[in-house]
Amino acid sequence: MGGLVFSLALHQGTLYAQSRVFKSDKHKFVVTEMVKGLEHPWGMAFMPDGDILVTERGGHLRIISKGELLDQAIGGLPEIEEVGQGGLLGIALHPDFASNQRVYLSYAGLQNGRASTEVLRGRLQGMSLHNVETIFRALPKTKGGRHFGSRLLFAPDKTLYISLGDRGFKPSLCQKHPSQQLENHLGSLIRIRDDGSIPSDNPFAGHQDVKPEIYTYGNRNMQGMALHPDTQQIWTHEHGPQGGDEINIMQPGINYGWPVITYGVNYGIGTKICEGTHKQGMQQPNYKWVPSIAPSGMAFYTGDDLPAWKGNLFVGSLKFGLLVRLELRGNEIIGEERLLNDEYGRIRDVVQGPDGYLYLLTDSSIGSLLRISSEK
Repeated sequence: MGGLVFSLALHQGTLYAQSRVFKSDKHKFVVTEMVKGLEHPWGMAFMPDGDILVTERGGHLRIISKGELLDQAIGGLPEIEEVGQGGLLGIALHPDFASNQRVYLSYAGLQNGRASTEVLRGRLQGMSLHNVETIFRALPKTKGGRHFGSRLLFAPDKTLYISLGDRGFKPSLCQKHPSQQLENHLGSLIRIRDDGSIPSDNPFAGHQDVKPEIYTYGNRNMQGMALHPDTQQIWTHEHGPQGGDEINIMQPGINYGWPVITYGVNYGIGTKICEGTHKQGMQQPNYKWVPSIAPSGMAFYTGDDLPAWKGNLFVGSLKFGLLVRLELRGNEIIGEERLLNDEYGRIRDVVQGPDGYLYLLTDSSIGSLLRISSEK
């Protein structure tokens, strides 16, 4: 889909605010490149004053203040290395951030050549995190650089959800796959309190030989998570293998099937994985993509700037450089529209800002922050 360039501005030698008009089924909309020069940005969070914290996969936490990407990264983080698909990943602010300044970050934590997703929290003061502590480590740590997840989301009760990946274990393990085993964290959605302790109402709390942080299991690699604005349910999406990307509505204790059931097939050869697409006791996806779009980032739109999009769900696509707009009727997805069509490259994250606009991050060595607004 093409677009018309209609404005251009220079700011301290860096190109900002290059805007283009696009058309969807419901609206004309404007995409404005607000900031350029982020290195493989992964996640973002808006602070109360409108400044934006952005994670870069290489291990830096950056700040965009008043529309400008500051040269100095936030200090105080532990040393974080890129491990294949892993590095510095998800970010969330504590619901009481205005008073406690707590920032939560997920990352690939290394130990003796093995890695897993970890979560830290720290208090942001000026340009540094203080009182940094690790509040969660996915176990076991394994070799390899695939499928770390990981998005972070605070629910209304102030519990923290952490989406994980299966670390790339072979699907041919079927029922013995780590995603099907409750004595490890891999391929699961985690629920903890803001200090890392375990809520007593978690579905497996108190069970012997089960990781009590687990909220759901049988997931592959969840890189999108959002809170439904009306039902307050947690929605996630996950990468399938060759085909079979899924959107799921997360319910406590539920097995979402990977890899025993999947709508994907084995890479390259196209053969069935394990038992097919259905099995009693395993949850069907709420929505699926065959072929895969490689989804990343997810947000419900609740703003007033683009009223015909209100209540729609937006998902980024890494594979096709898409912004996917999904129309809902209750919990049912009844329509899909694909926007942008690789005009900006891989879309890594999608967030609604406090100003009611949509914001996107593009996954590139020279990544951008994009803003989507109505055509005035």
